[in-house]
Amino acid sequence: MGKIEVVPEKVAWVLVRDGRVLVTRNRGVDVFYFPGGKREPGESDAETLAREIAEELQSRVDTATMVRVGTFETRRDDDGCTEFRMICYTAEHTGPLVASREIAESDWFGYDDRARISAVDQMVFDVLHASGQLL
Repeated sequence: MGKIEVVPEKVAWVLVRDGRVLVTRNRGVDVFYFPGGKREPGESDAETLAREIAEELQSRVDTATMVRVGTFETRRDDDGCTEFRMICYTAEHTGPLVASREIAESDWFGYDDRARISAVDQMVFDVLHASGQLL
């Protein structure tokens, strides 16, 4: 019987305004990502998203308004197995969007900024652009 491999997973927030999407960059890295993070044991997607956005951006996500954008996966080149999974949601929020200490920078990116984000985030950018949400 083979070893079961656990795929790293992130729950991410996709906040689009005026054809641009909110992204953040952690300290020590150059690449931007959608806000969000890994789930704690026993957490639902809604609980994970609410906790992560409160921690990263000091804002409160209204979990009742969450709408799934999709699940996006990167695959390993050598065997085609899933390398990373990101589950994305839109949601309304209350409060300011103020970066916490772990976040070096937040910004609003358009489709032209696609090269500055991670591979899995680029998949989401493509979907948003194709649907006319991201300019």
